[in-house]
Amino acid sequence: MMTGRRLFCLLTMSTLAACASPGAGLPPLPDASLAAYRLGPEDQVRVTVFNDPRLTGDFRVSDAGTIALPLVGTVRAAGLTTGEVEQNIATEMRNKNLFRDPSVAVQVVTYRPIFVLGMVERGGQFPYQPGMTALTAVAVAGGFNYRAIRDYVSITRIGPDGRPVEYRAQRESLVQPGDTITVFERRF
Repeated sequence: MMTGRRLFCLLTMSTLAACASPGAGLPPLPDASLAAYRLGPEDQVRVTVFNDPRLTGDFRVSDAGTIALPLVGTVRAAGLTTGEVEQNIATEMRNKNLFRDPSVAVQVVTYRPIFVLGMVERGGQFPYQPGMTALTAVAVAGGFNYRAIRDYVSITRIGPDGRPVEYRAQRESLVQPGDTITVFERRF
């Protein structure tokens, strides 16, 4: 038989476990690195080939992580910086004898979208803007609804290994293209 004190401790611990905040056990979001942006599927880039407007245009990174350029063919882009893609395109042009010394520029025109879910007014898919924080992402989704936890959110981000990882993030945490932001429901 349980003593009164043991029973009280057990009930107290169960009550505290039931009241734990959603997302409390998630690892904190790592600090945003100052590393160059790496392209991913659904990013749209503008490729400019100097002295040849036929090869200049806007291209979307495919699900396979490539962009398809006229005359050049497919070039790997996912996981690379714009500078690395410029080098890949120039190498392909030299290999195919299109140019002896090509001059190529690549810039991001449209980033892949972010997704905002949970206790917001209008969840869904939204365009990413550089410098966007978790709070500005929630604002784009119409703001917190009356049942939202407003102090923190979760951010699910695709890791370097291609797998999604969920983190606990503060309102001022920087969002990256492709992130999914979830606003938790508070318990009354």
